[in-house]
Amino acid sequence: MTALAELSRLRNGKGRRSPAPSERGDGKAAVFFLAPWFVGLFLITAGPLVASLYLSFTDYDLLTDPGWIGLENYRAMLDDPRLMNSLRVTFTYVGVSVPLQLVLALLLAVVLDRGLRGLALYRSVFYLPSLLGASVAIAILWRQVFGTNGLINQVLALFGIQGQGWVSHPDYALSTLIILNVWTFGAPMIIFLAGLRQIPSMYYEAAAIDGAGKLRQFFSITIPLLTPIIFFNLVLQIIGAFQAFTQAFVVSGGTGGPADSTLFYTLYLYQQGFRSFDMGYASAMAWVLLVIIAALTAINFFASKYWVFYND
Repeated sequence: MTALAELSRLRNGKGRRSPAPSERGDGKAAVFFLAPWFVGLFLITAGPLVASLYLSFTDYDLLTDPGWIGLENYRAMLDDPRLMNSLRVTFTYVGVSVPLQLVLALLLAVVLDRGLRGLALYRSVFYLPSLLGASVAIAILWRQVFGTNGLINQVLALFGIQGQGWVSHPDYALSTLIILNVWTFGAPMIIFLAGLRQIPSMYYEAAAIDGAGKLRQFFSITIPLLTPIIFFNLVLQIIGAFQAFTQAFVVSGGTGGPADSTLFYTLYLYQQGFRSFDMGYASAMAWVLLVIIAALTAINFFASKYWVFYND
């Protein structure tokens, strides 16, 4: 009877322990510490995001009030040859530089995983380009290196090869930016190296006993067990490559030249918004870029179930 009475009291809420004063104050403390983040979210992120969505349906030039025009900005994109060219340039840049960057990062991670002396120093040196690659200083240096009298042509001259202005030639300017992005392999390399350290050595020992060579071990053990890390790096690098701006802006002087060969989508968006002052059209372009990145990310997540292998 005593147990039944106690159970009845608990069901009616009479036997609950009242929270301590310190526990009652936890909620207020959490709100207090999270308040700066919420302010930043609504004022710096969510607010401008909603405003840009509204402006994408208006004719706004920074000098007059926005005028509602509906889908005209989006319709105008279909007849804009420079926008279509910027998409072609950007997709080429992403489609070539990201795979090359990931392959180089993985190969170097495999080499460093073999236990070299001074591994911390090598990791720092190889990671440095990722910190500097998107800076204005490196972009200026890159323009000088691939210029008419730059380091590349000086090296070619030693072998009797006549160089040219790589960044000023429409056929090669984009290639120099692709090389620059591949050069910033440090961040994915560090992530690959961390993933390699998590693969148990017993798998390689068992494969070696069965007669599998290093190459077979790499494709049959390393790659399958590393596919979650490859997928993670792939998604991050694709998103980052679509947002590339500084390199093309500095190398081309903000024009996207020569002959629009380095006209990244983000650079053309900047030209429309801050040179032509067509903020409505630029806002529409920004939302199209968001949709493109979201669609590619969704495709990657959908396709990952066919080639990414987890523990289960």
